[in-house]
Amino acid sequence: MSDNVVRLHKTINPPPVEPAPVTTLTVVPDAVPPAPVPLWVRSGHVIKRIATDERTTNMLRFTARHSLFVASGARIVARRAWDGRTAARYERYMRTAEAAGNLEAAAEWEERGQRFRDARHRRRMDLLHSPVEAARGVLVGTGMGIGGLVALGVVLAIAAKDASEVVTPLMAVIEFVHLLITIVTVVWGPLLSIGPFLALLALWAVGRQQQAAPHWALPANVRSGEGEPVTPSIVVKALRDLGVPALARAIKEMGDAGASMLGPITIAGCGVEVDVTLPSGVSTNEVQAKRRKLAENLTRHEHEVFITIPQAARTVRLWIADSGALDEPIGPSPLVTDDTMTADYKKGRAPWGQDLRGDAAALSLYQRHLLITGLSNQGKTVALRSLALWLALDKSVQFLMGDLKGVGDWAMFDDLADVLIQGPTDEHVIQVTEMVESAVDEMNRRIQAPPGTQFPPLIVLVDEAQVAFMCPAKDEEKRPYGGSKANSRYFMAVRKIHNQGRAVNVLMWQGTQDPTNENLPKLVREGAHTRASLALGTESQARMALGDKAVDGGAAPNLLRPGLDRGTLVVASDGITIPAGQSSITVRTHYIDDDAATAITDRAKALRDGVTTLHTTHHGEEHDSLADIAAVIGDAPRVRTKDVLTRLSTRNTDAYGGWSFLDLKRVLDDAGASPYKSDGVMVVARDRVARALTNRDTNDSASTD
Repeated sequence: MSDNVVRLHKTINPPPVEPAPVTTLTVVPDAVPPAPVPLWVRSGHVIKRIATDERTTNMLRFTARHSLFVASGARIVARRAWDGRTAARYERYMRTAEAAGNLEAAAEWEERGQRFRDARHRRRMDLLHSPVEAARGVLVGTGMGIGGLVALGVVLAIAAKDASEVVTPLMAVIEFVHLLITIVTVVWGPLLSIGPFLALLALWAVGRQQQAAPHWALPANVRSGEGEPVTPSIVVKALRDLGVPALARAIKEMGDAGASMLGPITIAGCGVEVDVTLPSGVSTNEVQAKRRKLAENLTRHEHEVFITIPQAARTVRLWIADSGALDEPIGPSPLVTDDTMTADYKKGRAPWGQDLRGDAAALSLYQRHLLITGLSNQGKTVALRSLALWLALDKSVQFLMGDLKGVGDWAMFDDLADVLIQGPTDEHVIQVTEMVESAVDEMNRRIQAPPGTQFPPLIVLVDEAQVAFMCPAKDEEKRPYGGSKANSRYFMAVRKIHNQGRAVNVLMWQGTQDPTNENLPKLVREGAHTRASLALGTESQARMALGDKAVDGGAAPNLLRPGLDRGTLVVASDGITIPAGQSSITVRTHYIDDDAATAITDRAKALRDGVTTLHTTHHGEEHDSLADIAAVIGDAPRVRTKDVLTRLSTRNTDAYGGWSFLDLKRVLDDAGASPYKSDGVMVVARDRVARALTNRDTNDSASTD
């Protein structure tokens, strides 16, 4: 049986038949052409493009400017002629004096005007008789002239023996007159043609010299103020537009004589200076409060205009910098460029920088406590350090230094300062406080010395002093190290030095940040003789830093630009030359970097015999200082440091005759037998010294074995 099966029936579901492809025809209509732009629209676009083109506007300005120069020149010439022929000038000056409240000057101008009117009246009366006198003079002059010519002709005739020579001089004059008439006839026509053009040129020159055109028509550099000199008219216009109604009204009444408010405009360093006497009814603080607007009216930035109050009543002194001059750096410090420079604490002045005039600003440090403050990162440490660097070149000066920032800004004073503490912790504040208290003890020792005793300068310097004032730590007796109360150790130590240290050359220098009543107490900041401030945030901080008198006199460190005016200080001190009538001066300090500072301290160390800073070990002594101290203490449980110094000097004058409390403290601290206070006075304990000797001997024996 075959496996193949033949199916005889039809297939019920035939296979699907694929449909024939259908082609779709899409009819795209013809593109509609855009509507044509009307001719007037195209013409308007062209005209607008041409009208707004820079070349077109410059040409329009040029044309308008020089056309208006002619019109304004004519107005100026007419005004001058009117002033010359009438008493308008005197009346204007009189109104100016009245507006300024100067009645004496007003009366004087009124008297001058009356004298001018009297003289003008006499001239006019003389004109009534002048025609007759003129005719008579012409007849007499003509007759005398003809007679003189005839006489000259007679002389010529006699000399030449020719009678015709008598009329020769007369005919020569007649021919000369005829020649002049001929020349005038030839020249007169062209002169009439070009005469008006010459007159217009003269009027244009007058208008151009005065820049008498609207502001919009002036050149771009003049409109922007670039290179524009400060003139009386510019200063008066700036004051008029200041927004002080009484001032604007008074200037308007003064007319063109508004410049009478101004003193001479003098060159002052990289700018100019002018005194402005304000009219009656306008106070100086109204102008001071408008510093920014005044600067902008003078086409300057705010930091380029300084307003101070001189001694004259109702007067402000404006210093206006040349545009961009204050953004240029000043030169290097003489301490860097002159490696032979030395210092003199008593008679010398530290080269600190330049004032706004560009003159050298030098500061006397003799017997003056110092305070420098400002916002963070404005150059306070560098400004303070540059003074210490200069003073270090006087080998008689001693330093006690505390840097409560501790980032190495004062590291170059190692082996130069007697004490150098660096760090921001409470432990460092405690050490700095004890350092200042030791300076107080040294001050008291000096005060008790015989009259006439000379003492070397001792500079107690604390940078970032706000850290000390804000320190919450307390000692064993629960007395706080920080704060501003009577039991605050740091505060009271600083106050004691401020009160009496100056007389014995113990001076307190402090640098602080962002002053407040909490981190810079009032009694401390007012105890400084030299107060300087970098950029600050508010006027109240400026008053804390410099005092009310300086700020009321125009000092404004709060208007310095943080970051941009880094190193610029406002200084109030009698140790620096301040212009007469001012209470402060602005100084742009020299920048001395760390490498240059290290080079300067190396020179200072070379001038000295050698200083061992407190944190180092003192070697090379030929005598045993600790044993000598133990010997002079004897059996007493404790002895006052003052008495220890006296006994040491008696025991070995050569070794201890020049010792101060700082020398004694250094030896005892190194040995672990530091002096301490007992009943309010510093003492040295016998037990501590004995224990230090025992420990030292034990250590020496161990090292020998």
